[in-house]
Amino acid sequence: MSTKRYGIIGTGAIGGYYGARLQQSGCDVHFLLRSDYDQVNKHGLIVESVAGDITLPQVNAYNNPRDMPPMDVVVIALKTTQNHRLAELIPPLQEGAVILTLQNGLGIEADMTQLVPPQQIMGGLCFICSNKTGPGHICHLDYGKIQLGAYSAAHQQRALTPTMMTIADDFRRAKIAIDITNDLFIARWRKLVWNVPYNGLSVVLDATTDELMADARVKARIYTLMTEVITAANAWVDHLAASAVSTRRIPLTWATQMLEATTRMQPYRTSMKIDFDEGRPLEVEAILGNPVRAAAQMGVAVPEMATLYRQVKERSH
Repeated sequence: MSTKRYGIIGTGAIGGYYGARLQQSGCDVHFLLRSDYDQVNKHGLIVESVAGDITLPQVNAYNNPRDMPPMDVVVIALKTTQNHRLAELIPPLQEGAVILTLQNGLGIEADMTQLVPPQQIMGGLCFICSNKTGPGHICHLDYGKIQLGAYSAAHQQRALTPTMMTIADDFRRAKIAIDITNDLFIARWRKLVWNVPYNGLSVVLDATTDELMADARVKARIYTLMTEVITAANAWVDHLAASAVSTRRIPLTWATQMLEATTRMQPYRTSMKIDFDEGRPLEVEAILGNPVRAAAQMGVAVPEMATLYRQVKERSH
């Protein structure tokens, strides 16, 4: 049984799902909510999942972080558009507390350094199809793995600390597939190979993933976007590596693998498309703007990414 206390900041499609799994496994979990507080405080959480449904009639629900007990692990499952509010949303922390951000995009962990020292920050890349269908009601459609890594402000490889490995073990006991990486920076770039084209184009073209893949011209544009992301990532690898040859480089075959994986995937409305349809702010900077700026730092031309970034910004709320 875990001795760590978990605080879930943002109880939506991601935080609600993983937090519910942690509580079901016996972890001490506390949920911070906003609009769903009354519903969840009275009736708990319901998760319909391909991995097994979860019904939690009672959860530790809060609408004020100051009312929460001190946390050992704070899981950030908010959209990055809320990161400017992090300082006011974080509950009290135990000494040595770890911040784990499950957010999409590039440069996310740097936002957490206002909360704890860099060596206490983890990033988690969620490979999951999950939606919130109502207050306190999550629908998990596919996948569910998290890739965990330790943050390095200098973008270097870094192994998880013993405390972080304990957190990984807690997730595994909760039947959450965990993949450990010692290269969080490149892992984020690898995920951007999918996130940049599919999140961006789903908004610009008003389409689900299967609709995007059904159009040959769109599929060709997706591949071009993917290759631009890989080129930008590898420019950073060459800049950071001690030698020109590095195992950190992302092969172009990664783009083909991502296309094939999406072909096999259940039809999916991306998180950015859901936010757009619901009239919410879009994570355009974390998912598109930061990679475009990172490419510019390396002197890499990414015309398709820059165009998509501009198109999504024009549509953002």
